[in-house]
Amino acid sequence: MTPIYDPDASAEQPLLSSSSTPFDSESGTQTTKPSRYVEDAVLPETAVLGRNLSKSSAYILVISRVIGSGIFATPGSIVKTTGSVGLALLLWVVGALLAGCSMMITLEYGCMLPRSGGDKVYLEFTYQHPRFFASTLVAVQAVLLGFTASNCIVFGEYILYAFEYEVTEFSQKSLALGLLTVITVVHGCFLQAGIRIQNFLGWIKVGLILFMALTGIYVVLFRVNTGGDVKNLSSQLSWDGLWKESNWGWGTLSTAIFKVSYSYAGLGNINNVLNEVKDPVRTLKTVTLASLATACLLYLLVNFAYFVVVPLDQVKEGGELIAALFFDYVFGKDFGRIVLPLAIAVSAAGNVMVVTFTLARVNQEIARQGFLPYSRLLSSSKPFGAPLGGLIVHYIPSFLVIAIPPRGDVYNFILDVEGYPGQFMAFATALGLLWLRRKRSDLKRPFKAWLPAVWLRIVICLALIAAPFFPPKDGRADVGFFYATYAIVGIGILLFGVLYWYLVFVAIPKWYGYRVEEEVEVLSDGTSITRLVNVKNE
Repeated sequence: MTPIYDPDASAEQPLLSSSSTPFDSESGTQTTKPSRYVEDAVLPETAVLGRNLSKSSAYILVISRVIGSGIFATPGSIVKTTGSVGLALLLWVVGALLAGCSMMITLEYGCMLPRSGGDKVYLEFTYQHPRFFASTLVAVQAVLLGFTASNCIVFGEYILYAFEYEVTEFSQKSLALGLLTVITVVHGCFLQAGIRIQNFLGWIKVGLILFMALTGIYVVLFRVNTGGDVKNLSSQLSWDGLWKESNWGWGTLSTAIFKVSYSYAGLGNINNVLNEVKDPVRTLKTVTLASLATACLLYLLVNFAYFVVVPLDQVKEGGELIAALFFDYVFGKDFGRIVLPLAIAVSAAGNVMVVTFTLARVNQEIARQGFLPYSRLLSSSKPFGAPLGGLIVHYIPSFLVIAIPPRGDVYNFILDVEGYPGQFMAFATALGLLWLRRKRSDLKRPFKAWLPAVWLRIVICLALIAAPFFPPKDGRADVGFFYATYAIVGIGILLFGVLYWYLVFVAIPKWYGYRVEEEVEVLSDGTSITRLVNVKNE
């Protein structure tokens, strides 16, 4: 019978970490090894690091991941695409609803399987056969594509702008690598300090965006003389003005919806670190819902502030420069030139901190499962009581992606490749949820996703998987070569994972007459890991 998680009785359940492993009180030695059986994913597991994340810290992990530097550029791009203010605002609401569909799936999984690892745990639990298949694909994607680069580059660029230094590729990359290195060291050596710093940056970001929204409204309502050329543009927010020049074409709408949807990505960020969250099931439900509501509200308020301050024709002309136009009108060119770049840099740095924090935990979980070289070393939380091994696995590809490719087509291509295979994982988790509903009705589900939302998420994933193969408008893409190359490479990475799994776990064991089995080991710091061992067939 599969163990069922009861939040109210969790104190009586054996937690699957060293802190809850039975010990002999006299000898001080461990009497039994903790279970690493995949079915036990329904039980909560406390990290050796402890449960350090309160509701406030968990909220920042999500909201800082969702709201990145795009808030300063995407609204203008959406208006330029849709043609009207009303349609743009409507799409931000639609984007929130679509994000809610994805959030429901991660909520049901997270409450049912309250473990760190996110999609890794969900796919392993759902697709247990063929053996090791799901684990291999997740590991390949995480190692090859689990990097953080774009917001590091954004940070370097806007710091240079703010202090009026020449923006060269070398200086920009140097600052980007400096940010990445500092964040890795802080999270790897000073766990509590890292959490406090990312909380501080997260609240600064939320406060800054709220300040922008309220400033725009205040300037228009009270005719404040700020030194900028602020005009009364209420006419463009009248009912007729809202929908004027709307472009309702499906191609245009789908492009805009995809852009908006990416702005809500990251609501499942806390699912990656549930072993460190206090009261994980209750916190997960509260934090993700609050983060979605916050993101939607802030996006609408900032859009409203932009549109009442900046004339619509300039919004359409400027596109992604909408925030720069807003700051010029409200604060004047001199002050706005300093404030805007610093705001973007802070937003980017906060995003890098929370992404690094969570991806390091995912890497550590992959190492604990035995799917990385030197798994003992990478799984351990020594010497600083932090997942330094997981951070190193994240740091190396991130460093290479920032340092090696020149800015331009190659860099844009790598960023495109990064996100594409994730759509297959999202599709598999959504489809798997339906399968679990049918086959595993015995599992306790503290939260159940609305069924139409799950089906809608499946349709969206299929659309995003197919989208790269449709020619872009005028045949132009953001790279100078075939527009679907990144999708082909992304599929190639997944196929490489399939080939690796077949060779390592099927073909080679069959040729040499052995099978791969799992053994549990507990490291000196108390971390329980799985070792993959070769056992000769009898």
